[in-house]
Amino acid sequence: MTVSSHHKGKLSGIGVGPGPAGYLPLAALDALRTADVIYLPRARGADMSVALQCLDGVAFDRSRLREIEFNMDPDRQVLQEHYAQLGAELAAQLRDGLHVAYLTIGDSLTYSTYGYVLAAVRDLYPECDCVTYPGITSYAAAASAMEWPLGVGKERTLILPCPEDAATLRAEIESHDIVVLMKVGARLPWVLDLLREMGIAPHCAFARRIGLEGEVLASDLSTLDAAQASGYLAVLLIRKTAPEKRHVAG
Repeated sequence: MTVSSHHKGKLSGIGVGPGPAGYLPLAALDALRTADVIYLPRARGADMSVALQCLDGVAFDRSRLREIEFNMDPDRQVLQEHYAQLGAELAAQLRDGLHVAYLTIGDSLTYSTYGYVLAAVRDLYPECDCVTYPGITSYAAAASAMEWPLGVGKERTLILPCPEDAATLRAEIESHDIVVLMKVGARLPWVLDLLREMGIAPHCAFARRIGLEGEVLASDLSTLDAAQASGYLAVLLIRKTAPEKRHVAG
C-alpha cells in the first residue's frame, strides 16, 4: 500500500467487546473501517484472538488485520523490549502516513496494554495524531449482563487489581461499599473463601468470557466452583452489604 509522504498518519485505539459483537461505538466502527492497518493482539498459546471473536459479524476489511502475539512475561525487561519494538513499528507506519488501528478488549485505557503502546508511540513520534475511542469495560459488561448496579446514591466504588493476600482484600472491602476486582486469575479460590467467610457471597457476582464460548455468569457466589470458573477474561463484583430496596416503603 502506497501513501503520500505528506499525508499525516493517524493512530486509533479501539476497544471491542468484551463479548457481544454489538459492543462497539459507532465512531470506533467508522475508524475500524477506514484504517489501513489493524493491529490485532492475541495471547500467546491462544488459538484465536478474543478481540477478533468480539467482532464476529461486524463488516470490515479483514485483509488489513495484522495479528501480534502477546506474551505477558513477568520479566519487566522483556515487556519493555516488546512494547519498544511494537511502538517503533507503529511509529514507522504512522510516519508513512498510514491510518493504524490498534484493537484491545474492553476499554482501551482501563488496565489495557494499549496504554503502553500509546506511550511508546508518543515518545517516538510526539506529533502523531492519536485518537482513543472509549470502549466498554469488563465490569460494565458484567454489571449489565447480571443487572448488578455498580453504585447507587453515594456508594463508594473501588476498581482494584486483585491483591496477593486475603488481609489486604478484606481491608479494601471493609472500607468501600463496592469493589470491582480485576485480574483475579489463580487467586479465585481464596477470594471466594474470603467472601463466604465475611458472609457477603450471596450479594456478590462473577463473570467470565461474557458473550463468548465458555461464559460464566454467577450472581450469587455462595456455591460457585472456583475450579470451573477460573480463567482469563474474568471480573468479580463485590458488594459489602445487600442492596437497599429504595422502592419499598420502610
